[in-house]
Amino acid sequence: MSAPGLFHDGDAIRRITREGVLILGGGAASILQTSHPGVAQGVNDHTYTFDAPLRRLIHTMEWLTAVHFGTRAEAELLSSYVGRMHDKVNGPGYDAQDPELQVWVGATLFDVAARFHQALFGRLSDAELEEFYQQTRIYAQILGAPAELQPKDVGEFAVYYRERIAEFRLTDASRSVAYQVLHPVAPWHREPVLAAVRLLTAGLMPEPLRVQYGWDWSPARQRRFLALVNLLRIVYPRLPMAVRTAPRDYFLTSLRRRLARRPARPA
Repeated sequence: MSAPGLFHDGDAIRRITREGVLILGGGAASILQTSHPGVAQGVNDHTYTFDAPLRRLIHTMEWLTAVHFGTRAEAELLSSYVGRMHDKVNGPGYDAQDPELQVWVGATLFDVAARFHQALFGRLSDAELEEFYQQTRIYAQILGAPAELQPKDVGEFAVYYRERIAEFRLTDASRSVAYQVLHPVAPWHREPVLAAVRLLTAGLMPEPLRVQYGWDWSPARQRRFLALVNLLRIVYPRLPMAVRTAPRDYFLTSLRRRLARRPARPA
C-alpha cells in the first residue's frame, strides 16, 4: 500500500491536473505570475529562465506533480527545496518569501487550470469549482503563506483576481520575461508547437494584460484561437487515459529517480 498523499484520487485537484494538456497553459500561468512586478523582478534577476527554460519547467512540473500526486513526504520535501531557493531570491522591492507573492502565484495556477480545463471538457459545477479552488490553496500554504491571506472561496477569489489584474502596471522585467517564455531558443521543428502555445497564451490572458503586453488580438487571431481550442476539445478527450496522464507519470517517475539519487542523510 502506497504512502498517503495530500489528496485522494477522487479529489477535484487530481481529476483536473492529471490532464497533460494543461501543460499548454503553462505559458499563460507563467506570464500571469510575472505580470506582478515583484515576481517579474525576482525571475529576471535570479532564475535560469533565460538560460534553461526547459529545466525550469521540469522542476516546476515536478513540484506540482509531487503536491498533486506524490506522497505527503514528497510534497513537503520538494516544497522545502522550493523554499530554500526562494530564500535567495530577494532584492530591492521584492522577496520571493513574501506571502503576497506566493498567494498570487497560486492564484494564477488555479485560474489558468480551471479556465483551460473548462474550455476543453465543459463547465465545472459550482461545487466542483469550489472544491478545486479550496484544494489549490495548498500551493501558497505549503510554501508558508498563511491561509487567512488567501481569498476564502471562489467568490472572494474572483474579486481578488480582478482587482490584482486591474492594478498591475507592467514593468520592463515583466515584458522581458514574457518574451523569453514565448520565444525560447529551440530547434526549428518545435516552432509549430511554440506558435500554438503563443496563441493559447494570448487567448488565455485577461484582456487588460494582453493590451499592456501589446499583443495583437485581431478578429482573425480570435478565430484561430477558438479553432485551436475546438480542435483540442474534439480530439484530446478521446485519447486513451494512459496518453492523457503520461506527463503526470513522467514527472512523478523523474522526481522519484532524482530523490533516490540523493545521498542519505547521516543518522
